[in-house]
Amino acid sequence: MSVGPGDSASYIATEHLPGPLTAGPLTAGQLPAGHIGSGQFGGSSRQRRPYTDTRDLTPFRKAVVRTPVRGLAVDVGGVVNGLVAGRIPGTLAAEGGVPRLGRGGGRMPGRITKAVHSAVFGSTDPDRLITLARTYPGWAGVCYLMAGLLEYSHGGHLRAAELLQHGLSLRNDADANRYAAVYLAGVVTRVEVAERIEVPVLFSEEAVFLALSHSLRETGQAEAALAALAGLPPSLPLALARCSLAAELGHDVEVVADTEGLLNADDLAAALLLVRARSLRRIGAYSAARSDLQEVLRRRKTSIALRSDALTDRALLLLDAGRKSLGGRDWQRRKSAQVDVVKAIRKDAEMHELWDCEYGGTEDN
Repeated sequence: MSVGPGDSASYIATEHLPGPLTAGPLTAGQLPAGHIGSGQFGGSSRQRRPYTDTRDLTPFRKAVVRTPVRGLAVDVGGVVNGLVAGRIPGTLAAEGGVPRLGRGGGRMPGRITKAVHSAVFGSTDPDRLITLARTYPGWAGVCYLMAGLLEYSHGGHLRAAELLQHGLSLRNDADANRYAAVYLAGVVTRVEVAERIEVPVLFSEEAVFLALSHSLRETGQAEAALAALAGLPPSLPLALARCSLAAELGHDVEVVADTEGLLNADDLAAALLLVRARSLRRIGAYSAARSDLQEVLRRRKTSIALRSDALTDRALLLLDAGRKSLGGRDWQRRKSAQVDVVKAIRKDAEMHELWDCEYGGTEDN
């Protein structure tokens, strides 16, 4: 599945999710384009790394390493650009500006289409979309998904997870699918795939499931967040989100296996290398961890924040390697010996100071 400007909005698949997200076979009621069958990600996915994306077009835009200063600049810039493009602050962003309703298939847009379009691009309140979903059941899937993405953009992770899961379980009629394919393809959601790493994603199954996974992670459901990412096409943002969650859950061996051969080609790869190096350090592979940290520092254009993290991790790695080589008792003995040396130096200094106080003045006279 790939989505670019002008491409159709992606089919939202739910077969790969466990529990309440599973909606069974989905037929005519789905958002159109690019269903990802489970066979594509069975044995064949093992033959290539999960961070290798071979598509010509993807729904991802350039990743941002968020820092306090850069975050403020991005927020202010987003508001200014939105006002210039005629978008109300707090509404969903769209690449190229808010699309204008026009004739679709030779027909003028109907009353329902106009109401949904106004709620999607002209409202900051998800409740308006929820009301439309209840009023027009054939549009419920689209309305709940857009309400979930809107709530996610406002930082309401608990409610966003509920709305997105509910929207994935519903079917849409043909008019809703047609509207999604024409007008929602340019909707952009800024998804946090790892700590401080945000990626703008065009409306697609990847945007929905990455946002859902982040919302579940923020609400303390790490296992469910990891399960939500199963079955998505291989990509660097997906690999970073999945490996960050796996490392958080203690699956360090899997993280190392999934990131084998990774090079620092951009900031997403650098962030993933940091996750890999930390997993290697936890399992005691200090030499390999040192090599990965050196790879993060190799590229000069790597984000300063990521380079700083790599330097900090390298210092921690050297500290852990020193403790490991000395052993527990040797480390404590060496530590105790160093303290004794410091005490002896301090005592000598105090004795010299007393001597100077008692006899130094006589020599001066």
